[in-house]
Formats: sequence, C-alpha cells, structure tokens
Amino acid sequence: MERITNFKILLLISICLLLSLHSASTAQVENHSRHDLQSEWPVLTTYDQDHIDQIAMPIGGIGTGCISIGGRGELRHWEIVNRPNKEFVPRYSFFTLYAKPENGPSVTRLLEGKLQPPYSGPFGSTVKNHGLPRFQQCSFLAAYPFGQVLMSDPEVPVNVRIQAFNPLIPGDPNSSSIPVAIIRFVLTNKMDESVRVSVCGSLLNFIGTDGIGGKPEQNKNHFQKETSKTIIQGLFMNSAGVDSLDERFGTMSLVALGENDVSYRTSWAKLAWANALLDFWDDFSADGVLEERKNEDEDAPQGSLAATVNIPAGSSKSVTFLLAWHFPNRQTWTPVKKDKTNKICENEECTSDSNCIGNYYTTRYQNAWEVAVRTAAALPELETETIKFIKNFCDSDFPDVVKEAALYNLSTLKTQTCFRDQDGFFYGWEGCCNNKGWEAWSWAETPLDQGGCCFGSCTHVWNYEQATAFLFGELACKMREVEFLYATREDGHMSFRVNLPLSRAAEYNRTAADGQMGCIMKLYRDWQLSGDDDLLRRLWPKARKALEYCWIPDGWDANRDGVMEGSQHNTMDVNYEGPNPQMGVWYLGALRAAEQMAQFLGEKAFAKQCHDLFKNGSHWIDVNLFNGQYYEHKIRFVHDESGNLVEPPLQLGAGCLVDQLVGQYMAHICDLGYLLDRKNVQRTMQSIMEYNFKETFYNHFNHMRTFVLNDESGLTMASYPLFRRPREPFPYYNEVMTGFEYTAATGMLYEGQTENGLECIQAIRDRFDGKKRNPFDEPECGHHYARAMASWASVLALSGFQYSAVDESITFIATDKPSKFFWSNGYSWGIFEQQPAGANINVKLTVLRGEISIKTLVLKGFSTLDLKAVKSIKQDQSVEYVESKPN
Repeated sequence: MERITNFKILLLISICLLLSLHSASTAQVENHSRHDLQSEWPVLTTYDQDHIDQIAMPIGGIGTGCISIGGRGELRHWEIVNRPNKEFVPRYSFFTLYAKPENGPSVTRLLEGKLQPPYSGPFGSTVKNHGLPRFQQCSFLAAYPFGQVLMSDPEVPVNVRIQAFNPLIPGDPNSSSIPVAIIRFVLTNKMDESVRVSVCGSLLNFIGTDGIGGKPEQNKNHFQKETSKTIIQGLFMNSAGVDSLDERFGTMSLVALGENDVSYRTSWAKLAWANALLDFWDDFSADGVLEERKNEDEDAPQGSLAATVNIPAGSSKSVTFLLAWHFPNRQTWTPVKKDKTNKICENEECTSDSNCIGNYYTTRYQNAWEVAVRTAAALPELETETIKFIKNFCDSDFPDVVKEAALYNLSTLKTQTCFRDQDGFFYGWEGCCNNKGWEAWSWAETPLDQGGCCFGSCTHVWNYEQATAFLFGELACKMREVEFLYATREDGHMSFRVNLPLSRAAEYNRTAADGQMGCIMKLYRDWQLSGDDDLLRRLWPKARKALEYCWIPDGWDANRDGVMEGSQHNTMDVNYEGPNPQMGVWYLGALRAAEQMAQFLGEKAFAKQCHDLFKNGSHWIDVNLFNGQYYEHKIRFVHDESGNLVEPPLQLGAGCLVDQLVGQYMAHICDLGYLLDRKNVQRTMQSIMEYNFKETFYNHFNHMRTFVLNDESGLTMASYPLFRRPREPFPYYNEVMTGFEYTAATGMLYEGQTENGLECIQAIRDRFDGKKRNPFDEPECGHHYARAMASWASVLALSGFQYSAVDESITFIATDKPSKFFWSNGYSWGIFEQQPAGANINVKLTVLRGEISIKTLVLKGFSTLDLKAVKSIKQDQSVEYVESKPN
C-alpha cells in the first residue's frame, strides 16, 4: 500500500513537471510571438495625438509611386498611377475592424484615429468617410520606412497597432523597388476572455483613372488564392475595357497573408444615395464576415476582403495585408504632340514612335498578383534586412535630429519625384506639383498637386543630394550615364534637363554652370565609391568635354584663368554675370576632380592644366571675392539693347549667400580637400550663421514662397549685412529652403562648427513636426523636393566617412570617447566602432551587408593604418585593429 502511494506521488510530481514545462514552452512561444510582432521595429520619433494631422508617410518602392499612411492610420495620397496626385483618395478605400468578445457585444470601427478640429467643408468635413466611427486615442511612431499607428478606445476590446512599410535596403535597389504597401494590424486583446476579430480592407478598382483624367471601363475584381510558397488569398483587380497602352492601364491586388479565415466581396451593392456604404457597414457589423454582392454593370467595382482571427485573453495576433500595383505605361515628361491616329507628329510628319518610356519595376513582374505572391514569399527576409538597416542606423551615435533628417528625407526616393524607365535608368523631377512649376504657382493656372514639377533630373538641383549615391550607388551611376553619354554633346554642352526618351536627351539645349560642374564632381565621387574603372573610362571623354566647355569663346571661363566670369545660369533660375563664389567654387571642385581622374587615366598634361587652373582660380577668389567675412559676387555689367553698359537685374551682388560654398561641401564629401583658404572657409560658415539664421520670422518680409513662419527658425537664402543689396536681387533671396539649409549646416559640421550646424538642422525638423507640416515631405518647388536629400550629408560630416574602392581606403573621424557610426558606400554598409584606450584607439569595422576591400584605414585627426595587404571583409564579418597616434 505504501509503495503504491509513493508511486502515485511520483507520478503526480512528474505530471506536474511536464505540465509546467509545457506551460513554460507555450509562454515562450507566445512571448516570442509578441516580440516579433511588436518590439522588433525601431522607433526614432513619437508623434502624439496633437502632432499627427499633417503626417503622410509614403509607402512604396523606389520608382514605383506610393500610397501614404496618415498619422491617424488613414490611406491618403494614392500616387501609384505614374503621376503625383495629392488629392486622390479612391472612394471607400479603407480598413475596418469588427471585434466581439466571447460573452459581450460586438463593435465596429474604421481603423483610423478620431478627427481633430477644425471641422470644415460644405458638407461638414472635407475628410473622406468622415461619418464612420473611429478610435478615440491615436499616436504615430516612426523610423522611416517604418510607420506605426497606435490606436485604442475604451469601447473596443482590442488595442490596434498598424504597422506599415515597404522594404528599404541600401545597396539593393531591386528589393527596395517593390510596388507594394505592406500593412500589418497587430491586435492585442484587453479582455479576460477571448475576442473574435475581423480586419477588412476595401478598395475601389479605379484602373483607368489616376484621379485626374481617364475613366474605368469594364473593370473586374477576382478572388484568388495562392498556396505554392506562402498562403495568400485576396482580390486581383484588372480591366477588360481600358486600353492596354493607356497610361492609366494596369492591375492591383489586395491580399491577406496566412491561413486566417477570409471572406470577400468582389463588388458592393448598387444602391441609391450612399446606401452602398450602409449595406457594407451593416453586413460587416453583423458578424465580421462579408457576403458577396453582384453588380455586373459597375465599371469601377468596389472590392472588400476580411480576415478573421480568434485572440485569447491577454494575447496578441496579427493580420497582414499587401496592397500591390502594376502600371506599366509611364509617359515621358517631354511629350511630343500626337495626331488622331495616336502617332507622334514632328515637323508636320507623323512617326510611329511612342511617348511611353515604361517602368522598370513592371518589367520584373507580370502583374500585381505576381507582386503580391513574390513579396509574400520574401517578406520575412525583406523585413529582417530593413529592420537591420534602420536599427543599426538608429543605434549609431548621431544626434536624433540628424538621424531624423537623413532618414525621413529618404522617403523622396519612394515618391513620384523619382522613377526608372523600362531600361532601368534612374530619373527625378525636382519635386511634385505640376510640370508648369513656378508659373503655375504664380498664376494658379492649374491644380498644384497633380504632376511632376520641373522635369529633367535637373543637374543643379540633384547636385546637392547625397542619399542616392551613398545608399544606392547603382542608381547614381545610372544618372551619370544619362548626363554624360546622352545629355552631353560632342562640344561639351550638357543639357541640364534631360528630355525623354533618351534619343531626345539633349534637346532641351540649355546649360547650367553649377549643374555641369557638379556632375563632374559626382562622376568622381561615384567612381571612387564603386571602383568601377570601366564606368570612368566610358564617361570620361564626355566629362572632359564638359569641363573644356568652360573655355569656349564667350564661355564661363573664356580666358582660362580658373575663374568663371561669363554668364552663368544656375540653380537660382537666373544668370549670374561676373565672378561669384557659388559658381566659382563648383568650378574649382570640378577642376580638382578632373585632375584626379585624368591622372588616373594617364592624361598627365590635362591633369596639370586642371591643376594650374585650380591653383590660379583658388588664389584669385580668395584675394578678390573674400571681403573678410564671406565671399561676394562681383557683378559684371552687360550691354543693354541700346549698347549701353548697365548693371543686370536678378544678381546676388554683395549678399551673404546660404550656399556660396556648396562646391566646398561637395569637395569635403569627395575627399578633394580645401578648394579655398581654410580660414576663409571657416569664417564664411560662421558669417552664414551670423547673418542668415533667424530665430523668428515675425518681422521677415518675403515676397515669394513661404516655408517658415512666425516663431519658427531657419536660414534665409541671402542676407545683405553690408547694405549693398541690388535693387532687384535674385528672386529667392528672402526664402528659406531646406535643401540649402542642410548644405550650409553640413558645411558647418565639416568645419567643426557643430553647435551651429545642429541648430540649423533642429530648426528645420522643428518646422516639420506633424502638426504644422508633414515630417516626410520637405517642399521647395513641389512636394518631396530632391535637394532636401542633402540631409544625408550630415551623417557623412559627423562620422567623417569616406570610402575609395579605387585606393581601397576607408576613413572616419577620430572620437575622444566610445562611438559607433553607421556607414554605407552605396553597395555595402555596416558599423564602425571606436574605443579610446590611453594613447591608442581600438577600432572595429563590421560589414552587415555586401563586401568591401581595404588596405588603408584612416582616423582623421589621429592616424593612418596601413594594412600592408588588402583585407576583404565579407557580409557579417568584422575586423578589429589598434590604432596608435604617430610620434
């Protein structure tokens, strides 16, 4: 009897242990699941409910267009049909939630935060779907490309975290160019009982229109399921009536991932008034399951897809949707008139050429369903790699405001500012508004948000930005090919705007002094980063011609003295007459870059010619243009129509220009050294801060565009502290534009004026706080302006990062305390760590993606380490060294 009792006790103990182990295992799985769903995404900025109204974060691939997720969780700015359109929100395109506790009543909510005052509009509100019930509490978390909307409501049994993103992986343009918005709903049960939850996405099949023109015709929605690799099920949307050659022709998909129970509608009921919405709401609110509606006559059918999950008490589950698109017929930004037969007419003769230049992304997928299938299969890796990039960047020792400025402006690459044609060449508008640009703004001829602004990959605008080259070097090199192989004539004349298709690239037939010189410097930069000697050899003949163009009769430097005195068209949209720092220093930088490239290619005589011109020009500008505080413009008088010498209008003159040393900014980035006297450069950067930075703008007069107001701070384009302002200065002198501010701020950082540089960057980001302006849209001439991607340069300045694949050297700035810097050369990226130890510094270089080769490691201000032999560092490998300061 005793033995039996002991056996029972042992058995009971064993059972309890097994149950305990099973419970622990279950808890670990649940906790791991929660960790995966909620805590993996890094967060850089948190926007509370009072700072979300202006948020619209672009979700899309590079060159594919995008949809924006708003601060309340709404989908806005549907710009996926080959053109910008800030006003386009398709009818009834939203997500809704149904939730029913096991023993309680159900609730239904639009998956958006509550509307904030003011409430306006002829029908009560201008916000789409304004009458639907929303969540009471809402905030937005961001670390681009990750956006998260946190929503809660005391009457809803679950809290919701919307996670929205598109892959962004430096060095991998294809993985970063997927035409999809990934939207995940993380649902957390607040109850002590299980809750059944359905999340429903609704989307109008608007194929045939971009919200501006065109119309849907015989559009169809089809329910499909794919189980070959990853289970996806949802709606495939196409059109049987829209012309397959139309710009607005394409396909879309709305799918849910996983094995969740789904229900769907391929169309909504056709009812009077707004009763189609009433019918949908009643149907979904009844049980969270959709019933099909037949509406065969609808040209633009409304589709809905609902996924249902059961969530145990206190647990979380997620539902992931993919919204994919495929619109292949992008048109050129410089169309040629067509006749009634759709043929192009030139010189009164019609040809069969087309204005369609296509989209590179659509050559990689057959349709939107394939986009969804392939993305779903690759999603775990794509998300992991994107998290790795953003987490390591955010963990680096840069000030948060620098991280924010650098990261959030990367969103421009995902907007309609940028695209790739069917051959893979990369292009950019200046921004997004319309193709009339300034003229439309001045006279309000057309709506402002329905087209690209200022076509042609404008060289003098794209010169400033550094994000493309240092994150996606392949795309930057494609731009150099366009500039030199297609847009530059045999005499060196480079069209600073590119007509398309490329057979017409040089037709614009206008040069820009700053644009042309900057392209030469960018070729040098991109050659150094890539180590692509073949690229240099292919582009060099035209690059040399582009520099020699300065020396033509009546040219920019016709007397070949290293100083630009001629009529110099530039980024201020005017022609400067006479020597000035802005053009002059670009020219010095181009001479230095050309000298280095010519030397490498064995053209020693040309290299010496460039060197001599640089030395002479640099000395002349220091002696003649530096006034003791900054460099100024010596205006050259020109002949008027009567032959009299007169002072030309629209000049800089004695102004302290915000970007007068933009060429030096680029030279620092390219490791070309000082182009002018170092002390003069440093004094100039101090003067720009002293004279151009305003703490408030209450008393500031500005007759042009306004990007700063009231108690905001910023750097004005020019100031006239010496009181010698031309009667009619260049047009933008009273404005404030972020791309120029970042350029000046980065110049300050390079000169060790860190406090001033950071104050300028902070002033910008304070203006784009989610309440006053969109943190993901810094405008200039249009939304998502390319020049603002100059913000990435502040990362380069603070880390001192430079990489030469030609010399196989890598450079960082030495720090006097432990530090960790993110680095990227456009093809590979990783982390560089420093640990000072007495007279030495222990360093660790890690490659997190790609591969680099180095034989020299430079710590600026400390030492240079010669590795004697080339060291190849592959992905997920690290090397460690001890650097000693030379005696």
